[in-house]
Amino acid sequence: MINVHGVGPTDRVLAPGEDRTWVSVAQFEQMLDLAVQREHVRITFDDGNASDLEIALPRLLERGLTAEFFVLAGLLGEPGRLDADGVRELAKAGMPIGSHGWAHRDWRRIDDVQAQEEFTEAHRVIGEIVGEPVTTVAIPFGSYDRRVLRRLRQTGVNRVLTSDGGTARTSAWLQPRNSLRHDMDAVWLTSVIDGRPAFQQRARSFAARAVKRLRGGPPMIRVNSAVPSPHETDSDHEGVSEKSAR
Repeated sequence: MINVHGVGPTDRVLAPGEDRTWVSVAQFEQMLDLAVQREHVRITFDDGNASDLEIALPRLLERGLTAEFFVLAGLLGEPGRLDADGVRELAKAGMPIGSHGWAHRDWRRIDDVQAQEEFTEAHRVIGEIVGEPVTTVAIPFGSYDRRVLRRLRQTGVNRVLTSDGGTARTSAWLQPRNSLRHDMDAVWLTSVIDGRPAFQQRARSFAARAVKRLRGGPPMIRVNSAVPSPHETDSDHEGVSEKSAR
């Protein structure tokens, strides 16, 4: 499964480290042209960036591809991001819509009030926009532990997507993804799309999933809900060269 964050130029200020997973239009098209030849490849988008609608959607439709879009309910309508009408347009084009939470917080570092927004209010807002319940969630920053997974199971979602890298089983509740990076090359991209990551990458992916599932105690809660630096978390903006084959 290939995950995309942002494509092409943007008029919003990127969070620290976010540029590492922001790719050019040419890189994005290279990925699509490889994916269109391989039916097993699934594509997802995180963060609800305006490029999802302006750049990605027309290129997906040109190639007859479908992708899942995971939006941030609390950031809809902000500069450089999708608004509610944009989300509806994606859904109308046949693109499934899921939740990436409310405000792009690290779910291991939220309090109960923030959890209500991330796991309940976000689902309500997105469900009202697309006219159907939210059934799939993508974890912000790829950061989770047993406590986060327990909360997600309590919401009743059918699938949870991570940024751990590796090959995803379509029947699994927890599924890893491989995030595109600005410095990716053709060799890496082809190996991931063909499901042939290097042994070292597979080992890192397996280790990451094992550690996250076993750890259970939440770290210190942050009062400030601003987007954490990727160097502080298991960020989906860390990139796959360190963790995967998201």
